[in-house]
Parts: sequence; C-alpha cells; structure tokens
Amino acid sequence: MKMPRSPSFKQSSTELAASPIKFPYIKALRPRQWTKNLIVFAAPLFAFSINLESLLGSLLAFALFCLTSSSFYLLNDIADVEADRLHPVKSKRPIAAGLVSVPAAMIMAVCLLATGLIVGWLRSPYLGATITAYALLQIAYNLRLKRTVILDIIAIAMGFVLRAYAGAAATNIVLSPWFLLCTAMLALFLGVEKRKAELRLLSIRGGKTRSVLKRYSLPLLSRMENTVTTGAVMTYAIWSSGPQVRGASTPWMLVTLPFVLYGVFRYQLLSDPQEIARKSDIDDEGGQTERPEEILLKDLPILLTVLSWIITSFVILFLKRQGLIE
Repeated sequence: MKMPRSPSFKQSSTELAASPIKFPYIKALRPRQWTKNLIVFAAPLFAFSINLESLLGSLLAFALFCLTSSSFYLLNDIADVEADRLHPVKSKRPIAAGLVSVPAAMIMAVCLLATGLIVGWLRSPYLGATITAYALLQIAYNLRLKRTVILDIIAIAMGFVLRAYAGAAATNIVLSPWFLLCTAMLALFLGVEKRKAELRLLSIRGGKTRSVLKRYSLPLLSRMENTVTTGAVMTYAIWSSGPQVRGASTPWMLVTLPFVLYGVFRYQLLSDPQEIARKSDIDDEGGQTERPEEILLKDLPILLTVLSWIITSFVILFLKRQGLIE
C-alpha cells in the first residue's frame, strides 16, 4: 500500500512496510487503553453485588466508556497529526501514518461520541450525566488542563473517578465514600507516577516533551507521591475495615490489604530511576509507568497481584454468603 507523502512526514514507506499496522481502523481507537475503563467493574465488586444484572450493567458502562474515550483519541490524533508525523513512535499511529484518513477518523469520532452519550442517557440519567461529565472533562483537558501544572494530574484522576461512578450508576449501586476517595487517591498516584516516568525518560533520552513537564521536578513529584500514596493506602484500609465505618460489607476484606500494598510498591519500583534506565535499553517506547494502561498487559507481578486480589475477594464473598464469616 502506497503511503501519502507530506513535507513533515519523515517516516519512509520502507519503514512502514517493515512494521505494518494491522486493522488500522481498530488500532486508531487505541483498544489497549480500554484497560482504564475496567474500573467500572469495581463498583459491583467492591459492593459485593455480583449477579447477572450488575454484570450486564457494568458491561454496558464499560462499552460506553470505550466508545467515548476512543472518540477523543481519534480527535486528539486528528489535531496532532502533523506533530505526530515527526515523532519516532507516534508517527506509526494509523492517522499519522496515512492508513486512516482524517475525514474518516472525524466521522468515526462523532459517531462513537454520539452513541456513547445517547445510549448512556437512555440507560440512566445518572449514567448519561456521568458520561457527559467525562466528555466535558476530556474537552477541558485537551484544550487547557493538560498544559496546566497540577490540574493536569487532577483531571486524570477525575477521569478514573467518573469511570468508577459510571459503574455504580449503571448498576444502581450506592458507593461507599471511602471507595470513591480510595479511587481518587489511586488515580492521583498513577498520574504522579506517569509524570515521574516522563521526566526520567526525558533525562535519559532528551528530545522534545510536553510543555507541562517544564513546571514539574522530581522532588516535587516525590512529595506529591508520598501524600497520595499514604492517602490511597489509608482510605483502602478504612474501607476494608467493614460496615461500621460505611466501608466493605465485611471486615475480612482487610485480608486483601497486602495485595494493595504490594501493587503500589511494585508500581513505584517500575518508576524507579534505575529500573527505568534498565528498561529504556530494551524498550524503544519508554518506561511502562509512562503508559499506565499497559501495566496489566505487560507486568506479570502486577497482573498476578490483581488476580490474587480478585480471587481472594470472591472467596471472602462466598464465605460471607454461606454464613461462615461475618
């Protein structure tokens, strides 16, 4: 397939032929980033409301957030197409590579966004309002917030909180305030770790970077990390303490606290300077904590930790339903 030329498009067709992009229209939706939307399943899981109705509601919320988030990925790639063509990695994206035309991408983005909003409002006013709030947040983030220090990380965290709330709205579950606070703290933690990884990769490789990183420093991010890490662990510990604090339905959820601690510490290891320096020698696209959506897909210890947390939680739920524990 012959690639269209552009004066600013420095990647040759030979390079593209050497690493062909399969299913470009699907890849343009960035399905790997859909792992972020799995948090919609947290509401029924944390509420111990595991049944067919909650599963179907969560699946719907997951699908709608995938449609909505993909619409903004397309719009971002359209807006940044010329800059992406100069980037060693982003130039391989379908729109920048010329495998998906800008008009086609625009039509896809509009259809996906409209579907997400319309179906969300038809399912539930709360779900529709949540998806609408997420869409407005994405507009604000791309127009301004992603270039505003501190607010960029808060905006990322709000996106995760809205996803979690969407899972509750789609299943008519009332969330514990400790659950929402824990979600916010963990999301802030991921945002801080992402910025730390970007700064460290910049110091290793140099080159161009996003403008907001000029306002951050590693000491500042380390202090922010300490605050949100403590907040995340404490709010989870309080939630898992049981119903007496409006948390989990059983205090036996404290058994899962070690998994949370290990997951947080493992993530911090992946953002450690020496770890990033080591990985940068074998990973052409940078450290994993720069792309939180890929952690579950690539880091086996964290994947096993998440699976262990899920299995332990289901065992506790089963024992509670059998009346073997309170």
